[in-house]
Amino acid sequence: MQSLQLFPDKLADFGTTIFTVMSELANKHGAINLSQGFPNFPVDGELIGLVNKHMREGKNQYAPMAGVADLRQKISDKVLAATGTHYAPDLEITVTAGATQAIFTAVAATVSSGDEVIMFAPAYDCYAPAVRLYGGIPVFIDLLAPEFKVDWEAVRSAVTPRTRLMIVNTPHNPSATVWTKADMLQLGQILDETDILLISDEVYEHIIFDGVEHWSAARFDALAARTFLIASFGKTFHATGWKAGYVCAPEALMSRFRKIHQYLVFSVNTPVQYALADYLEEPARYQSVAAFYQAKRDLFLDALQGSRFTYLPAQGAYFQVLDYRAISDELEADFARRLTIESKVAAIPFSGFYPKEREQRILRFCFAKTDETILQAAEILRNL
Repeated sequence: MQSLQLFPDKLADFGTTIFTVMSELANKHGAINLSQGFPNFPVDGELIGLVNKHMREGKNQYAPMAGVADLRQKISDKVLAATGTHYAPDLEITVTAGATQAIFTAVAATVSSGDEVIMFAPAYDCYAPAVRLYGGIPVFIDLLAPEFKVDWEAVRSAVTPRTRLMIVNTPHNPSATVWTKADMLQLGQILDETDILLISDEVYEHIIFDGVEHWSAARFDALAARTFLIASFGKTFHATGWKAGYVCAPEALMSRFRKIHQYLVFSVNTPVQYALADYLEEPARYQSVAAFYQAKRDLFLDALQGSRFTYLPAQGAYFQVLDYRAISDELEADFARRLTIESKVAAIPFSGFYPKEREQRILRFCFAKTDETILQAAEILRNL
């Protein structure tokens, strides 16, 4: 076969995601997979039944590009009840093939060559590649460990005339911390008097613990006016493989978002959309998620009592950060690999969430698992 001269690799600095790497390693060595963030328990049978019902009723062809009208109305009602902000279903809400697609599309709609995009490290690993693909320049600001607080003076200093976009994430992956009202007010003060847009990644909005409150960007009028609000049904309803999410944004922003969305995916799985619209009729189905996952967090931490790990209990999301420096001085990637191969428990090294190698002797563990899996993994970890 003829050898071709390949064009430049737009993502030459990025390899395979750490989630894929660690899950493959877990599968290869038969380890308990607490690395990649997906549940290993069933989706509610009623939700599955609704999908099946709509399939049998013939709702198997293309959905409207922006999403099934009933689902967009239910999303509008849900967000209004939670935040006090009304998004028009026809013009300001789009159903997406998961949150990552929504993030990529929002970046594509806003970022041009040379634009700077501020994001916070440790960061979910799709942010920087999306920015780079569209010619933007990622600007990272470190959250301050061990509580991973925002250094607001650093944020102010990072804003330049070239700053086009900022990406925030609360509840936060991977640190499992939650931004406060004061944080959101500081954010608003910085963005005020600028034309900087905001992507607010709130996929873990319903997974929040100990009475902590979720301060959505949509709860602040000045922020909502410049924000792409990103959410995930997959995270909320334990169905990550369905890749179903949505984005809310003011009409002017959504118009640009949809121009790209229509060519990227056109529309999202039709029977799943109809099923989600039906399922959202009972708010308790998502309002109960916090207590469900708090019980799993508590089970995991109680089972770790007596271990040499140190930690701050997760405030939100379904991850727990554990500091292992009392156990080993190995680099994070090395310790995570050895833990997977020898001890048969897989986790994510925190260094995988930074743009450059940074070592804090921290791993991220996912507790979105059955109680049996949690207890089995915790017993191993407790004895390290």
